[in-house]
Amino acid sequence: MRKADIKRTTKETDVTLTLCLDGTGKSEIDTGVGFLDHMLTLFAAHGRFDLAVTCRGDLNVDGHHTTEDVGIALGEAFAKALGDKRGVTRYGDVTLPMDEALLSAAVDLSGRSYLGYALFIPAAKVGDFDTELVEEFWQGFTRQAGLALHLRQLAGSNAHHIIEGAFKAAARALRAAVAIDPTAADVIPSTKGVLA
Repeated sequence: MRKADIKRTTKETDVTLTLCLDGTGKSEIDTGVGFLDHMLTLFAAHGRFDLAVTCRGDLNVDGHHTTEDVGIALGEAFAKALGDKRGVTRYGDVTLPMDEALLSAAVDLSGRSYLGYALFIPAAKVGDFDTELVEEFWQGFTRQAGLALHLRQLAGSNAHHIIEGAFKAAARALRAAVAIDPTAADVIPSTKGVLA
């Protein structure tokens, strides 16, 4: 089982996270940020990742540090669980409809961190969640995971649908990328012989 346990403590947040890439989509999420909990729950379900996250952050300030640091910890967990990435499919992509919204996600487990972010969220908040934090979450994730992730909004006018569609699309693209290729289960999928 490809698993990772992450403990990340700063003066702003205390994050504990457990990830299993070969799971069933079970999740236990408690970050103190309700909308982030919702996104991580559906991320686990659509990725078929088992995910447990607790975070105690400086929510008296706002949700910024909590959201960013959970993204960082999740990225660290992906990098640790993937190891040398032997046998992975490496690439994954999906175009996903969420009512009027249409989102595209593409992933390369290249070892090189990049976020191509093209979501145009029409509201500053969903509930009490600052929508600008969506980009902060994915920046933290991609930097630590060592992968390229492109998120594109192809249609959409509802902020909740756009963000939810992006998390679901990313989860399904990651699910495809981390899957073991049965025809090359002992091969690192790079002509360089390394994905780092």
